[in-house]
Amino acid sequence: MLAKTLFGLALTAATGLCASLQQVTNWGSNPTKIQMYTYVPDKLATKPAIIVALHGCGDTAPSWYSRTRLPSYADQLGFILIYPGTPNMSKCWGVNDPASLTHGAGGDSVGILAMVNYTMAKYNGDASRVYVMGSSSGAMMTNVLAGTYPEVFEAGAAYSGVAHACFAGAESATPFSPNQTCARGLQHTPQEWGNFVRNSYPGYTGRRPRMQIIHGAADTLVNPKCAMEALKQWSNVLGIEFSRNVSGVPSQAYTQMVYGDGSKLVGYMGAGVGHTAPVNEPVMLKFFGLMN
Repeated sequence: MLAKTLFGLALTAATGLCASLQQVTNWGSNPTKIQMYTYVPDKLATKPAIIVALHGCGDTAPSWYSRTRLPSYADQLGFILIYPGTPNMSKCWGVNDPASLTHGAGGDSVGILAMVNYTMAKYNGDASRVYVMGSSSGAMMTNVLAGTYPEVFEAGAAYSGVAHACFAGAESATPFSPNQTCARGLQHTPQEWGNFVRNSYPGYTGRRPRMQIIHGAADTLVNPKCAMEALKQWSNVLGIEFSRNVSGVPSQAYTQMVYGDGSKLVGYMGAGVGHTAPVNEPVMLKFFGLMN
Protein backbone atom coordinates (compact mmCIF):
# COMPACT_ATOMS: atom_id res chain seq x y z
CA MET A 1 0.00 0.00 0.00
CA LEU A 2 2.83 2.41 0.91
CA ALA A 3 4.58 1.62 -2.35
CA LYS A 4 1.40 2.36 -4.32
CA THR A 5 0.95 5.65 -2.48
CA LEU A 6 4.53 6.71 -3.13
CA PHE A 7 4.21 5.70 -6.77
CA GLY A 8 1.03 7.79 -7.08
CA LEU A 9 2.73 10.81 -5.52
CA ALA A 10 5.72 10.41 -7.80
CA LEU A 11 3.49 10.13 -10.85
CA THR A 12 1.58 13.26 -9.84
CA ALA A 13 4.84 15.15 -9.34
CA ALA A 14 6.19 13.95 -12.67
CA THR A 15 3.09 14.87 -14.67
CA GLY A 16 2.16 17.99 -12.72
CA LEU A 17 -1.50 16.97 -12.93
CA CYS A 18 -3.18 17.57 -9.60
CA ALA A 19 -6.23 19.68 -10.46
CA SER A 20 -9.42 18.65 -8.68
CA LEU A 21 -12.81 20.01 -7.70
CA GLN A 22 -12.39 22.40 -4.77
CA GLN A 23 -15.01 23.97 -2.54
CA VAL A 24 -14.68 27.73 -2.11
CA THR A 25 -15.93 29.75 0.85
CA ASN A 26 -16.31 33.49 1.49
CA TRP A 27 -16.47 34.43 -2.17
CA GLY A 28 -18.86 37.33 -1.71
CA SER A 29 -22.59 38.10 -1.56
CA ASN A 30 -24.57 34.93 -0.89
CA PRO A 31 -28.12 35.77 0.23
CA THR A 32 -29.52 32.25 -0.33
CA LYS A 33 -26.59 30.35 1.24
CA ILE A 34 -25.66 28.41 -1.87
CA GLN A 35 -22.33 26.64 -2.35
CA MET A 36 -19.40 27.25 -4.65
CA TYR A 37 -16.98 24.76 -6.17
CA THR A 38 -14.37 25.34 -8.84
CA TYR A 39 -12.26 23.27 -11.16
CA VAL A 40 -9.08 25.10 -12.16
CA PRO A 41 -6.90 23.11 -14.57
CA ASP A 42 -3.17 22.83 -14.04
CA LYS A 43 -2.50 24.47 -17.40
CA LEU A 44 -4.57 27.62 -17.16
CA ALA A 45 -4.85 30.02 -20.09
CA THR A 46 -3.29 33.46 -19.58
CA LYS A 47 -6.70 35.13 -19.43
CA PRO A 48 -8.97 32.13 -18.96
CA ALA A 49 -12.57 31.82 -20.02
CA ILE A 50 -15.05 30.85 -17.30
CA ILE A 51 -17.99 28.46 -17.56
CA VAL A 52 -20.65 28.30 -14.85
CA ALA A 53 -22.08 24.75 -14.81
CA LEU A 54 -25.41 24.33 -13.01
CA HIS A 55 -26.83 21.06 -11.70
CA GLY A 56 -30.43 19.94 -11.89
CA CYS A 57 -33.03 19.33 -9.17
CA GLY A 58 -31.99 16.90 -6.44
CA ASP A 59 -28.40 16.97 -7.62
CA THR A 60 -25.20 18.45 -6.19
CA ALA A 61 -22.25 20.35 -7.58
CA PRO A 62 -19.78 17.46 -7.05
CA SER A 63 -22.14 15.00 -8.74
CA TRP A 64 -22.67 17.31 -11.73
CA TYR A 65 -18.90 17.80 -11.99
CA SER A 66 -18.48 14.04 -12.44
CA ARG A 67 -21.23 13.64 -15.04
CA THR A 68 -19.92 15.65 -17.98
CA ARG A 69 -16.61 15.75 -19.81
CA LEU A 70 -16.16 19.46 -19.20
CA PRO A 71 -13.24 19.01 -16.76
CA SER A 72 -11.25 17.11 -19.40
CA TYR A 73 -11.95 19.89 -21.92
CA ALA A 74 -10.86 22.44 -19.31
CA ASP A 75 -7.57 20.53 -19.03
CA GLN A 76 -7.13 20.77 -22.80
CA LEU A 77 -8.33 24.34 -23.34
CA GLY A 78 -7.38 26.09 -20.10
CA PHE A 79 -10.76 27.46 -19.00
CA ILE A 80 -12.14 27.52 -15.45
CA LEU A 81 -15.31 25.75 -14.33
CA ILE A 82 -17.52 27.10 -11.56
CA TYR A 83 -19.96 24.60 -10.07
CA PRO A 84 -22.58 26.29 -7.90
CA GLY A 85 -24.68 24.10 -5.63
CA THR A 86 -27.97 24.75 -3.88
CA PRO A 87 -29.23 23.02 -0.72
CA ASN A 88 -32.58 24.79 -1.01
CA MET A 89 -35.99 23.80 -2.40
CA SER A 90 -35.20 20.10 -2.95
CA LYS A 91 -31.84 21.21 -4.38
CA CYS A 92 -33.60 23.07 -7.21
CA TRP A 93 -32.62 26.59 -8.27
CA GLY A 94 -34.84 29.52 -7.28
CA VAL A 95 -35.95 30.40 -10.79
CA ASN A 96 -39.33 31.51 -9.41
CA ASP A 97 -37.73 34.02 -7.02
CA PRO A 98 -38.43 37.66 -7.99
CA ALA A 99 -35.00 38.61 -6.60
CA SER A 100 -33.21 36.23 -8.96
CA LEU A 101 -35.31 37.59 -11.81
CA THR A 102 -34.37 41.21 -11.07
CA HIS A 103 -30.95 42.67 -11.83
CA GLY A 104 -29.03 43.35 -8.63
CA ALA A 105 -31.88 42.34 -6.32
CA GLY A 106 -30.49 39.15 -4.78
CA GLY A 107 -31.52 35.51 -4.91
CA ASP A 108 -29.48 32.64 -6.26
CA SER A 109 -28.54 34.67 -9.31
CA VAL A 110 -26.65 37.33 -7.34
CA GLY A 111 -24.77 34.63 -5.42
CA ILE A 112 -23.68 33.04 -8.71
CA LEU A 113 -22.70 36.45 -10.04
CA ALA A 114 -20.48 36.90 -6.97
CA MET A 115 -18.81 33.56 -7.76
CA VAL A 116 -18.01 34.82 -11.26
CA ASN A 117 -16.60 38.09 -9.94
CA TYR A 118 -14.48 36.26 -7.33
CA THR A 119 -13.08 33.86 -9.93
CA MET A 120 -12.45 36.65 -12.41
CA ALA A 121 -10.42 38.62 -9.89
CA LYS A 122 -8.47 35.67 -8.50
CA TYR A 123 -7.42 34.17 -11.83
CA ASN A 124 -7.38 37.25 -14.09
CA GLY A 125 -10.27 35.85 -16.10
CA ASP A 126 -11.44 37.15 -19.46
CA ALA A 127 -14.62 39.17 -18.86
CA SER A 128 -15.59 38.82 -22.52
CA ARG A 129 -15.62 35.01 -22.24
CA VAL A 130 -17.94 34.10 -19.39
CA TYR A 131 -20.51 31.40 -20.16
CA VAL A 132 -23.27 29.51 -18.38
CA MET A 133 -24.75 26.07 -18.95
CA GLY A 134 -27.01 23.75 -17.04
CA SER A 135 -29.37 20.80 -17.08
CA SER A 136 -33.05 20.74 -16.03
CA SER A 137 -33.32 23.19 -13.11
CA GLY A 138 -29.78 24.26 -14.01
CA ALA A 139 -30.96 24.98 -17.55
CA MET A 140 -33.80 27.06 -16.12
CA MET A 141 -31.27 29.06 -14.08
CA THR A 142 -29.10 29.35 -17.20
CA ASN A 143 -31.93 31.23 -18.89
CA VAL A 144 -32.53 33.30 -15.75
CA LEU A 145 -28.89 34.36 -15.54
CA ALA A 146 -28.72 35.16 -19.26
CA GLY A 147 -31.81 37.33 -18.90
CA THR A 148 -31.02 39.01 -15.59
CA TYR A 149 -27.28 39.59 -16.08
CA PRO A 150 -26.79 39.99 -19.84
CA GLU A 151 -23.70 42.14 -19.35
CA VAL A 152 -21.92 39.23 -17.63
CA PHE A 153 -22.57 36.22 -19.86
CA GLU A 154 -21.40 35.99 -23.45
CA ALA A 155 -23.44 32.86 -24.20
CA GLY A 156 -25.45 30.10 -22.56
CA ALA A 157 -26.55 26.51 -23.19
CA ALA A 158 -29.76 25.20 -21.60
CA TYR A 159 -30.40 21.44 -21.59
CA SER A 160 -34.04 20.49 -20.88
CA GLY A 161 -35.05 23.78 -19.25
CA VAL A 162 -37.72 26.46 -19.55
CA ALA A 163 -37.77 30.10 -20.64
CA HIS A 164 -36.59 32.96 -18.46
CA ALA A 165 -39.32 33.88 -15.91
CA CYS A 166 -41.49 30.91 -16.87
CA PHE A 167 -41.83 30.01 -13.16
CA ALA A 168 -42.34 33.63 -12.06
CA GLY A 169 -45.18 33.82 -9.55
CA ALA A 170 -45.10 30.11 -8.68
CA GLU A 171 -44.62 29.22 -5.03
CA SER A 172 -41.72 26.92 -5.92
CA ALA A 173 -39.95 25.45 -8.93
CA THR A 174 -39.58 21.73 -8.27
CA PRO A 175 -41.11 18.63 -9.88
CA PHE A 176 -43.23 18.34 -6.72
CA SER A 177 -44.69 21.84 -6.90
CA PRO A 178 -48.50 21.97 -7.12
CA ASN A 179 -48.22 24.52 -9.94
CA GLN A 180 -46.67 22.81 -12.98
CA THR A 181 -48.10 25.20 -15.57
CA CYS A 182 -44.64 26.26 -16.66
CA ALA A 183 -43.13 22.78 -17.04
CA ARG A 184 -46.17 21.61 -18.99
CA GLY A 185 -45.44 24.14 -21.70
CA LEU A 186 -46.69 27.58 -20.69
CA GLN A 187 -47.14 29.66 -23.82
CA HIS A 188 -46.69 33.37 -24.51
CA THR A 189 -46.10 35.41 -27.64
CA PRO A 190 -42.46 36.08 -28.54
CA GLN A 191 -42.95 39.73 -27.55
CA GLU A 192 -44.37 38.78 -24.14
CA TRP A 193 -41.52 36.37 -23.49
CA GLY A 194 -39.03 38.99 -24.61
CA ASN A 195 -40.56 41.54 -22.26
CA PHE A 196 -39.93 39.22 -19.31
CA VAL A 197 -36.22 39.34 -20.14
CA ARG A 198 -36.14 43.09 -20.75
CA ASN A 199 -38.08 43.78 -17.54
CA SER A 200 -35.45 41.90 -15.53
CA TYR A 201 -32.98 44.69 -16.31
CA PRO A 202 -34.95 47.82 -17.22
CA GLY A 203 -33.07 50.33 -19.32
CA TYR A 204 -30.34 47.91 -20.41
CA THR A 205 -29.40 48.44 -24.06
CA GLY A 206 -26.18 46.45 -24.35
CA ARG A 207 -25.45 43.17 -26.05
CA ARG A 208 -27.43 40.06 -25.13
CA PRO A 209 -26.05 36.55 -24.61
CA ARG A 210 -26.06 34.11 -27.50
CA MET A 211 -28.12 31.04 -26.64
CA GLN A 212 -28.24 27.32 -27.34
CA ILE A 213 -31.46 25.47 -26.36
CA ILE A 214 -31.39 21.64 -26.25
CA HIS A 215 -34.33 19.37 -25.38
CA GLY A 216 -35.66 15.85 -25.76
CA ALA A 217 -38.86 15.34 -27.73
CA ALA A 218 -39.79 12.46 -25.40
CA ASP A 219 -39.35 14.50 -22.20
CA THR A 220 -42.33 13.84 -19.91
CA LEU A 221 -41.11 15.97 -17.00
CA VAL A 222 -40.37 19.25 -18.80
CA ASN A 223 -42.56 19.36 -21.88
CA PRO A 224 -40.70 19.81 -25.19
CA LYS A 225 -42.93 22.85 -25.81
CA CYS A 226 -40.81 24.57 -23.16
CA ALA A 227 -37.82 24.54 -25.51
CA MET A 228 -39.87 26.07 -28.29
CA GLU A 229 -41.09 28.80 -25.93
CA ALA A 230 -37.49 29.53 -24.90
CA LEU A 231 -36.49 29.79 -28.56
CA LYS A 232 -39.39 32.20 -29.15
CA GLN A 233 -38.14 34.28 -26.23
CA TRP A 234 -34.52 34.54 -27.31
CA SER A 235 -35.48 35.07 -30.93
CA ASN A 236 -37.38 38.15 -29.83
CA VAL A 237 -34.67 39.37 -27.45
CA LEU A 238 -31.89 38.89 -30.00
CA GLY A 239 -33.95 40.22 -32.88
CA ILE A 240 -33.42 37.23 -35.18
CA GLU A 241 -35.89 35.00 -36.99
CA PHE A 242 -36.07 31.25 -37.51
CA SER A 243 -34.35 30.35 -40.77
CA ARG A 244 -34.27 26.57 -41.21
CA ASN A 245 -34.30 23.06 -39.74
CA VAL A 246 -31.39 20.70 -40.34
CA SER A 247 -32.03 17.00 -39.76
CA GLY A 248 -29.40 14.74 -38.23
CA VAL A 249 -27.37 17.46 -36.50
CA PRO A 250 -25.43 16.95 -34.27
CA SER A 251 -26.47 13.27 -34.48
CA GLN A 252 -29.16 11.21 -36.18
CA ALA A 253 -31.79 11.62 -33.45
CA TYR A 254 -31.65 15.42 -33.46
CA THR A 255 -33.07 18.23 -35.54
CA GLN A 256 -31.13 21.48 -35.44
CA MET A 257 -33.28 24.62 -35.44
CA VAL A 258 -31.28 27.53 -36.83
CA TYR A 259 -32.13 31.18 -36.20
CA GLY A 260 -30.47 33.71 -38.44
CA ASP A 261 -27.09 32.28 -39.40
CA GLY A 262 -26.94 30.14 -36.26
CA SER A 263 -24.23 32.16 -34.55
CA LYS A 264 -26.55 33.77 -31.97
CA LEU A 265 -29.39 31.30 -31.45
CA VAL A 266 -29.78 27.62 -32.22
CA GLY A 267 -31.99 24.84 -30.89
CA TYR A 268 -31.70 21.05 -30.89
CA MET A 269 -34.65 18.68 -30.46
CA GLY A 270 -33.89 14.99 -29.95
CA ALA A 271 -36.38 12.36 -31.12
CA GLY A 272 -36.78 9.65 -28.46
CA VAL A 273 -34.70 11.67 -25.99
CA GLY A 274 -36.22 12.01 -22.52
CA HIS A 275 -35.30 14.02 -19.45
CA THR A 276 -32.64 15.18 -19.57
CA ALA A 277 -30.99 15.77 -22.93
CA PRO A 278 -27.34 14.71 -22.63
CA VAL A 279 -24.64 17.35 -22.75
CA ASN A 280 -22.77 17.47 -26.05
CA GLU A 281 -19.58 19.21 -24.99
CA PRO A 282 -17.96 19.74 -28.41
CA VAL A 283 -21.13 21.26 -29.91
CA MET A 284 -21.54 23.55 -26.91
CA LEU A 285 -17.89 24.59 -26.72
CA LYS A 286 -17.78 25.34 -30.44
CA PHE A 287 -20.89 27.50 -30.08
CA PHE A 288 -19.22 29.29 -27.17
CA GLY A 289 -16.16 29.86 -29.35
CA LEU A 290 -13.81 27.95 -27.07
CA MET A 291 -12.84 25.27 -29.57
CA ASN A 292 -12.75 24.89 -33.34
